[in-house]
Amino acid sequence: MLGRADLQESARPIIDPFLLFSHLAVVTSRIHFVSGIMVLPQRQTALVARQTANLDVLSGGRLRLAFSVGWNAAEYEALNEDFHNRGRRMDEQIEVLRLLWTQDSVDFHGNFHRIDRLRINPLPIQRPIPIWMAGYADSALRRVARLADGWFSHSPPGVAPGAGPEIIGPTLERLRSYVAEAGRDVSKFGLSATIRTSGRTPDEWRTALDPWRAAGTTQMSINTSMEGEPSPEQHIEAIRRFAAEIFSGAKG
Repeated sequence: MLGRADLQESARPIIDPFLLFSHLAVVTSRIHFVSGIMVLPQRQTALVARQTANLDVLSGGRLRLAFSVGWNAAEYEALNEDFHNRGRRMDEQIEVLRLLWTQDSVDFHGNFHRIDRLRINPLPIQRPIPIWMAGYADSALRRVARLADGWFSHSPPGVAPGAGPEIIGPTLERLRSYVAEAGRDVSKFGLSATIRTSGRTPDEWRTALDPWRAAGTTQMSINTSMEGEPSPEQHIEAIRRFAAEIFSGAKG
């Protein structure tokens, strides 16, 4: 992760997801890999297509991606990318990614990409790899409705992390109306919610989960962030505890 050295959020180490998933794909067989919200316009499209296609093959088709346009202009500057046209570029990037993931030969001439009879070999197992997106601005929600397979409902700016549907509900209703306007089936559009586990009891976990289930959540993730610098083993233990409390004995 790139980040300003003088900002607290940059002090928390984050491993590049493609490298991490490549490592984990070797030692797992059932879990699926979902990136956090990656800032796609900071990356070269064809390189992302190649890396993710390879990762999908190596993991046996267990990859799902989550993208957004990001907010930090300093990161764009460090990567020699344009911060100001990031939304329009990402629209085109997603089109190009799906072509490269599904076609044996791609010709594409757009505003930001020129591709002349190129291909990826091997193609991914999933054709195309699922793309989910995040965002709360109206322009972002409309982009999600048009282009994404689902929405990551991370807490909006100014709202405490892990906010529930009572806070996000109006935004969710607006998004679903945009999905319908785009001529897409709302019932097949994914919704991912996140709850925090640290500092909460199992009963509080259940209380946080129930409204999301009622709101039609299709995917649920947990945030195991802790004070200090917890080890990977501590995070894994937190996940095991959550699964034991919430899903033991669950049907279906």
